Amino acid sequence: MTPHICTDLTQGLLCNLNIFNMKFTAIVELWDDGTYSIYVPDMEKHNLNAQGTTVQEAKDGLLEGLKDYVEMYESMGKEIPEAFIDPEFEYKYDLASFFDYYDWINVSKLAEKAEINASLLRQYKKRLTFASEKQINKLQTTVNKLGKEMAAVRLI
Repeated sequence: MTPHICTDLTQGLLCNLNIFNMKFTAIVELWDDGTYSIYVPDMEKHNLNAQGTTVQEAKDGLLEGLKDYVEMYESMGKEIPEAFIDPEFEYKYDLASFFDYYDWINVSKLAEKAEINASLLRQYKKRLTFASEKQINKLQTTVNKLGKEMAAVRLI
């Protein structure tokens, strides 16, 4: 948990409260009916989840659901759970959801970098077959490496 830091002196009272910006894992999956689902296992008792026709739509729905919970607690005069105060989400995607959200990624080039057969990766993307743990790890390593390389880029 990262402590909330107040920079506005007019909100000094809030700065003295023990407010945390909690981090949660949100699982993103493509369902058999073609919709994308996001659920937050650590918020299971609140049943925080959302669906959409795209990953972005499901993410927007998740944030809207969180907002609805906060409004409900406020309207009932109840204390808002710490988990609902400015949480951060780390999204974990199945391959179909990953390729929907990052639709600009060239599947053939990613397959080449990950040393995976491009045709097989397209099948994973379409959920015609499912990747083994070994294949998932190869893709995860490649995506992380590319992210690190991109973060070091400086344009002139």
